[in-house]
Amino acid sequence: MNQPDFDIAIIGGGIVGLATAYKIATSHPRLRIAVLEKEPTLAGHQTGHNSGVIHSGLYYKPGSAKARTCTDGRKQLVAFARQYSIPHEICGKIIVATSEKEMPNFERIFNNGIQNRIEGVAKISPAQIKQIEPYCAGIAGIKVPCTGIIDFVAVVNKLAELIKKQNADNRIFLSRNVTGFQKENTRTQILTNQEAVSSRFVINCAGLQSDRIARLDGVNIKMRIVPFRGDYYDLKPEAQGKVKNLIYPVPDPTFPFLGVHFTRMVAGGVECGPNAVFSFKREGYGKFDFNLRDAWESLVYPGTLKLFIKNWRYGLGEYIRAFSKKLFVKQLQRLVPSIQGTDLTPGNSGVRAQAVGTDGKPIDDFVIESHGNAIHVLNAPSPAATASLAIADHITSLATQHFKL
Repeated sequence: MNQPDFDIAIIGGGIVGLATAYKIATSHPRLRIAVLEKEPTLAGHQTGHNSGVIHSGLYYKPGSAKARTCTDGRKQLVAFARQYSIPHEICGKIIVATSEKEMPNFERIFNNGIQNRIEGVAKISPAQIKQIEPYCAGIAGIKVPCTGIIDFVAVVNKLAELIKKQNADNRIFLSRNVTGFQKENTRTQILTNQEAVSSRFVINCAGLQSDRIARLDGVNIKMRIVPFRGDYYDLKPEAQGKVKNLIYPVPDPTFPFLGVHFTRMVAGGVECGPNAVFSFKREGYGKFDFNLRDAWESLVYPGTLKLFIKNWRYGLGEYIRAFSKKLFVKQLQRLVPSIQGTDLTPGNSGVRAQAVGTDGKPIDDFVIESHGNAIHVLNAPSPAATASLAIADHITSLATQHFKL
């Protein structure tokens, strides 16, 4: 039996991998493209476990890759959703300050929005907060009308359909866990748990496994993926009227997390969360999930230890809230004071692939590097889902130049 043979193989069947395959297939329709996903379905991890928010681009440092691609990617994503009838809604959100000590970060976030040219962003008063979200309380707010909600899994499935339609030779392989690479002249044999796949070029979009794939390819990277789990509660139906759309706190710029917030879901219901706790398993969605290799690699990495030492108070607080519904509710009550523990039921969880440098600092921006006949997406946490089509444009441009397509 002949081995599958392609021009470009993309490792990872999440939204960044599928968006990249789609963009390359569109711009280079004669190329044979393969997507290799280790799970039996697409979008099985970060893409399928996030809160489904179309981010505006407000939070990110002006001029950064996140700021550029989030704004562009958001517009492309909404246009894609409209074209292909993907469930979505541009419902807007508010960011709410609840104390004076939050005001410096509040001003910084607002100024980011102005510099990043976020459409319609505006400061609102406590009375205006009440008009938008009657049960919410705060001393100041930022209205972000271009934020939305979407079904990211539906986006991925539509991208997969379009990729296969573009070229009959394009393939999407499921249950294909990449275990290594063998270089043979101008081609790479991608070894998997099933038969190998041969390709001229490789693009690594493996998310939670991206650093491991890069090391398999011989890349000496100065970072490691450290997983953080986020747990959600759902509002019970009788309490869902307390949240009309999206309510966010003012984030702490020290950490790459947005804080516990309220999110109306595109399929119905309201999520509350997430917290952010170190996960002992890269793809562990339960509070007690554990994988020896994952835990060992994270805990012996010098950057993890430095991160923990520097932020132990924050980390301890997050862990306590993970096991204390009472404390979780207290955090939610800062934004919606009438929320009670009886309003909540345990919901979903997700794991964020956060790259951490050897200095113990979370790497804030996207990191995409070329190496030989490969491109590696080494850090693409939130807002990568929103930015995916713009990230894919960048990867396509890089591939066109680096691979001489």
